[in-house]
Amino acid sequence: MSLDINVNRLIYWIRHKTQCSNPQFQVCVIATVAYQNVHTTSTNSDFFFNQQPHAWGLHFSRTMIFAIEEINNSTELLPGVRLGYQIFDTCASVPVAVHVAFQLSNGQDPAFYQGSNCSKSGEVLAAVGDSGSTSSISISRIFGSFKIPLVSHFATCACLSDKHEYPTFFRTIPSDYYQAAALAKLVKHFGWTWIGAVHADSDYGNNGMAAFLDTALKEGICVEYIESFYRTDPQNKIRKVADAVLVLAFAGGGDMKVLLEELSREPTPHRQWIGSEGWISEPVLMSFSFCAGAIGVAIQQSVIPGLRDFLLDLSPSEVAASSVLTEFWEDAFNCSLTEVSNTSTKAADPHKGKCDGTEDIKALKSPYTETSQLRVSNMVYKAVYAIGHAIHNAACQETNGTTQCDKHMRLEPEQVLTELKKVNFSQNGYHVSFDANGDPVAFYELVNWQRSESGVIEQVTVGYYDASLPKGHEFHINGKLTWMDGYKQVPGSVCSESCPPGTRKVLQKGKPICCYDCIPCPEGEISNMTDSSDCFPCPREFWPNAERDGCFLKPVEFLSFDEVLSIILAVVSIGGACLAIITTVIFFHHRTTPIVRANNSELSFLLLFSLTLCFLCSLTFIGAPSEWSCMLRHTAFGITFVLCISCVLGKTIVVLMAFKATLPGSNAMKWFGPVQQRMTVVSITFIQVIICIIWLVVSPPFPVKNLTTYKEKIILECALGSAVGFWAVLGYIGLLAVFCFVLAVLARKLPDNFNEAKMITFSMLIFCAVWITFIPAYVSSPGKFTVAVEIFAILASSFGLILCIFAPKCFIILFQPEKNTKKYLMNKK
Repeated sequence: MSLDINVNRLIYWIRHKTQCSNPQFQVCVIATVAYQNVHTTSTNSDFFFNQQPHAWGLHFSRTMIFAIEEINNSTELLPGVRLGYQIFDTCASVPVAVHVAFQLSNGQDPAFYQGSNCSKSGEVLAAVGDSGSTSSISISRIFGSFKIPLVSHFATCACLSDKHEYPTFFRTIPSDYYQAAALAKLVKHFGWTWIGAVHADSDYGNNGMAAFLDTALKEGICVEYIESFYRTDPQNKIRKVADAVLVLAFAGGGDMKVLLEELSREPTPHRQWIGSEGWISEPVLMSFSFCAGAIGVAIQQSVIPGLRDFLLDLSPSEVAASSVLTEFWEDAFNCSLTEVSNTSTKAADPHKGKCDGTEDIKALKSPYTETSQLRVSNMVYKAVYAIGHAIHNAACQETNGTTQCDKHMRLEPEQVLTELKKVNFSQNGYHVSFDANGDPVAFYELVNWQRSESGVIEQVTVGYYDASLPKGHEFHINGKLTWMDGYKQVPGSVCSESCPPGTRKVLQKGKPICCYDCIPCPEGEISNMTDSSDCFPCPREFWPNAERDGCFLKPVEFLSFDEVLSIILAVVSIGGACLAIITTVIFFHHRTTPIVRANNSELSFLLLFSLTLCFLCSLTFIGAPSEWSCMLRHTAFGITFVLCISCVLGKTIVVLMAFKATLPGSNAMKWFGPVQQRMTVVSITFIQVIICIIWLVVSPPFPVKNLTTYKEKIILECALGSAVGFWAVLGYIGLLAVFCFVLAVLARKLPDNFNEAKMITFSMLIFCAVWITFIPAYVSSPGKFTVAVEIFAILASSFGLILCIFAPKCFIILFQPEKNTKKYLMNKK
């Protein structure tokens, strides 16, 4: 079966022969028609072309023929039925593709297969092609009306997955939807968020770039600029499309070749190229040395056993019988064949030497002979087999372990279309099936252009992208990469450097989301991730560290025993208690002396006892608050101070009563004797006890963590529980102190030499002054200093009492014993 490519045709058709002229073989022929870009540029509307055959297009066409012959020789797939074909050249021209699509759809049916098996041309059942998305879109729109399936091996535009627009389109190459996702994952993997984007002004470039931009936005990738170009654009425009450090190019091999040729005309800055599968695996482009380090996604490499031998098995007669093979042969070896086939449209070039038959195609270095990295060729191979399996499923049945095909069955394109949707097989280890959109499972290799030791740029597979894997595991790199200009490290490409933890991103006005400023988190908030868009507050009991990238537990503050302030207060408190005990010892030792007896020794001893308790109760305010300590410190303070004030009050009343008792006819002392004095002290103290009990029962003080006074630390303190109870205890003490002070003022000028009223007046004056100043100091003091102020007030008032009332007496007892006599006591001023 010879290859006859007419320059005004385009595709690989499948037809069904209904009559067979040779009953010996009893087979019918089904023809496969294929579109290929064998030539690349048209010069006029009459479909004449002026460029040499494209070696890759010829390679794909011959791969299709190889696959058809494999099927025809198979005993398992379509046994007894042969596939036929005709190849049409699109020349990368939409008008050419549309011309033949209409011609074949309208039933214009030239006899394209003439052999001993069948005598008549068949009906078009399916087509393989085209290589370009733009041509495939036009062809598929026409075929859709006739339900003729079109299986493309290289048309990747995501738009072709729309079954409403292109109901009969299938492909063995993944859609650009997945390619865009793979490229976005690739860019994201290396931390690139600021890239330039260029694309060919074609359906492949426009739709592919649109898909990439949509995916890139979801991945947080920003595009600095987007430029499109067409191969016929002015040179100065093409030269200016790639101005960024990192450029993603979505274009076909032909378009990219034009761009790189223009960029190579003058020295260009270093660029890191990211390539789509349309050009990254194109060997001819690797001659541009400034693209070394390029990385991109490519169709999976494959191995097709026997294909290389088939491609290189070209006899001179076979070459001469085909105009395209003749053109290829003469161009490859720079010679002219003496014989020109009847179908040739081109005469021998008189400037070339005659081909003498010694030409060795096996030694030829050309994309046609390149089989070390079969990528698109495998897509062609799978497309032919997909059609073969679809026809097999429609025309053949398995009976008793043998496959029988209906040789005379008249297949309709719609039947093949139905079966194509259901094909599911493996060929040479490669799975073939189509989803609801006519797309295969997406799998890409990640390739890197690396410079070898000899200085030649080579494609090296460094990873893969498999869309069938779970989300987040599709992208994998398992090889060592090189970068632009031989860099060993990943080049950076960001609009703004990443914001470290402790800061947040604030977008720059009028710029993309990748351009931002890094603002430190406000007080009390942190960000513990890079490029955080917001800061968040720490939990209530935590506080940010100095870098504001983490929360640590707030320090707990209370007046502990190991602090200097606490030690000082404790020493003073114990010292005051010792002073009270020493005074008690002195008074007890001199209890029979006039000065002790004259000043109501019983109340004096009780007052000293209460002062000792007052000094010691301040110790309950030091240390970590607990439930019991909170209740004890406030109630002990309230009761001991009332006991103390009641004793002072009793002494003041005794002084007044004693003075009145010296008046003629007065019997006042009998109404305020020792029993009444004890009852007064007990009654006054009992009232405070009742107040404290009610406070403890209704709403007692309790330990609490104060988180509001300071943001950066926790104050462990005693809450009052009932504020009414606290102020009732404090108010009762103040009421007694004021009453005692008033009585002391009234008695201060009594004529006795040892009149205690003066000293009581001073002590009450100090007491009231301390506690009046205590209230604002207590309210305004923060944290542990609140407790320190309360302790200071207790100690100050206690020292005021003991010094004013007992210090003068102790001084006389110890240093002026001559005054400690009854005679001196009875003298009046």
